[in-house]
Amino acid sequence: MTGDIQQPRQPRGRRLSSWTTRRWLRVGVGASLVVLALLGLTGAWVMARSQAISNNLTDVRSPSLSTAFRLETALVNQETGIRGYGLTGTEEFLAPYRQGLADQKAHTRSLRELLHGDTSRLHDLASVQKAVDRWREEVAEPVAAEPAGTPSPQKAERLTNGKATFDKVRAALENQQERLRADRVQARADLQSTVTLRNWVFSAIALLIAALAALVFEGLRRGINRPLERLGADARIISAGDFDHPITPTGPADLRRLSGEIESMRQRLVRELAFAEEARLRLDAQAADLKRSNAELEQFAYVASHDLQEPLRKVSSFTQLLQRRYGGQLDERADQYIDFAVDGANRMQILISDLLNFSRVGRVHNAHQSIDLNKTLKESLSALSVAVEETGATITHDPLPTLVADPSQMSMLWQNLIGNAVKFHRPDDIPKIHITAGQEAGLWRFTVTDNGIGIPPEYAEKIFVIFQRLHTKDTYSGSGIGLAMCKKIVEFHGGTITIDPDYRDGARIVFTLAPEPPQIPGPSAIPVHSRTEAEQAR
Repeated sequence: MTGDIQQPRQPRGRRLSSWTTRRWLRVGVGASLVVLALLGLTGAWVMARSQAISNNLTDVRSPSLSTAFRLETALVNQETGIRGYGLTGTEEFLAPYRQGLADQKAHTRSLRELLHGDTSRLHDLASVQKAVDRWREEVAEPVAAEPAGTPSPQKAERLTNGKATFDKVRAALENQQERLRADRVQARADLQSTVTLRNWVFSAIALLIAALAALVFEGLRRGINRPLERLGADARIISAGDFDHPITPTGPADLRRLSGEIESMRQRLVRELAFAEEARLRLDAQAADLKRSNAELEQFAYVASHDLQEPLRKVSSFTQLLQRRYGGQLDERADQYIDFAVDGANRMQILISDLLNFSRVGRVHNAHQSIDLNKTLKESLSALSVAVEETGATITHDPLPTLVADPSQMSMLWQNLIGNAVKFHRPDDIPKIHITAGQEAGLWRFTVTDNGIGIPPEYAEKIFVIFQRLHTKDTYSGSGIGLAMCKKIVEFHGGTITIDPDYRDGARIVFTLAPEPPQIPGPSAIPVHSRTEAEQAR
């Protein structure tokens, strides 16, 4: 057994449920156009028929009947003129006869034109013409051919016999007029029935258009507006915070697909929110741990800075005492060892102090206010006056702006940058340092330029890392924290810091500061009980 396997047909309801809004609109508009076209054709046919019947009545039937009456009048005039001429012999009576002949020809021609194509009415006209020709041949022409004068018995006899012949003409005319009258009555009746039909048709058209408009409106309301309103209501419920509220797909296929996509997005948002909530809880826990750890570190830094300083001071003091009391009494190696111990203790004190200051940037020093950088720079130069006088350094600067910043941090920034420029000068040159300031992309851009030994470009990033030094402590003193502290201060004030790799006549530090810091975290202070314990430990 061979043959194609027929695919099962989808149920009608399932096929319709797969229609999209566009397809529903296309089908609805197409059906509406077809109905409107049929209604328009019906109305046009009714109007054309009404116009045709009206034209036939006014242009054919009524003029035909009127012309038939005028034809009868012309023939009666002919008969009257012939009868008067035959009875009196007076030639004046032939004038109505001759005029009647002319009128007869004109009216007959008019009737033929009006009744063109109407075989039955042309046949009636032919019957009238035949009766008239017989009467003219038997009566009118012989009587008119008689000479004028005294009437003769022959004329009287012809006129007596011609009466019956003219009666046949009258009968033919009456038959013609009766049929023309019946045609006009029928045309009027047809016109009236057509007008009635036209009124009914246009009433039906108006009702159908109203019903179609109502159907289209209801279809749009149920198929588009109601699903969209329901979707909007669900979306508003979800946007109000009820993310567990499901979205039920309704309406055409594309609207159901849209609802399904929004439902998928809702479910994804629910999952993302659950994940975000879980992450927030973990982050809060980590933040609490970090806050506790920071507090412990602050306490440790505060206590350590004092607890370490005390034994270092003792070590330094006693080694110095050893140096003063027993210097020169021991051998040279012992004096060298004592110098090493004193230097190490002093360097350890400086290092601890610098580390403490570095850790306090952004925590303890956090009193943002509007400050004049010119004044801050002047205070920093006063703190560096000894080093400036010893080296004979020349320091100039452009007018500096007023910013919202921490005064102590700005002082540390200037002291470290200018202190480095003075420290790393060339042995044979007097240090020359110049500071500029200008606005750039909403920030203030500063440069600190010197004529010192310079910084190789390959160390542009390394120099800002804590404890990174490019020279030994014997060549240049320092802890290697200064530029790292500058970077921390600048970044805390919403800026960046780097060196200019294109500058070769020394070093040029370029940094930016925001007119106002992007965020001002609250000051972090050591807990009171921790401070008390630290003071007691001291």
